[in-house]
Amino acid sequence: MSLIPNLGGRRSNIFDPFSLDIWDPFKDFQFPSSVTGSFPSENSAFVSARVDWKETQEAHVLKADIPGLKKEEVKVEIEDDRVLQISGERNVEREDKNDTWHRVERSSGIFLRRFRLPENAKLDQVKAAMENGVLTITVPKEEVKEPHVKAIQISG
Repeated sequence: MSLIPNLGGRRSNIFDPFSLDIWDPFKDFQFPSSVTGSFPSENSAFVSARVDWKETQEAHVLKADIPGLKKEEVKVEIEDDRVLQISGERNVEREDKNDTWHRVERSSGIFLRRFRLPENAKLDQVKAAMENGVLTITVPKEEVKEPHVKAIQISG
């Protein structure tokens, strides 16, 4: 009897970090086609564009890697409830019947990322720029006002 649990018939050796399988609890879960139809497949590299989010003294700065896309193919939107949405689409290259493809690894499809911005975000001053496949979004922050405290003298 083994002390190491067997998850789904996979062989793993907990003492060898390179042999561990990562268990995905949703792997065999079937989503309705109405849900998955509007999102890219798991084989698409655009399933989740990689995004870094840092906060400086002046702003929140988000950087997204979206190589191969032009700025016209990317949308940056802010919804009413302070949700920043980054989306885009890479179309499939047109196939010429005379071409012989040896390998097709570049993905096509849509991506969509959403982030809830904090209360101190100045939503009317958001700026976006794209250079060398990196989208940089700068969201300025409002100055945090220190609460004014007034001491009240107690009589009696």
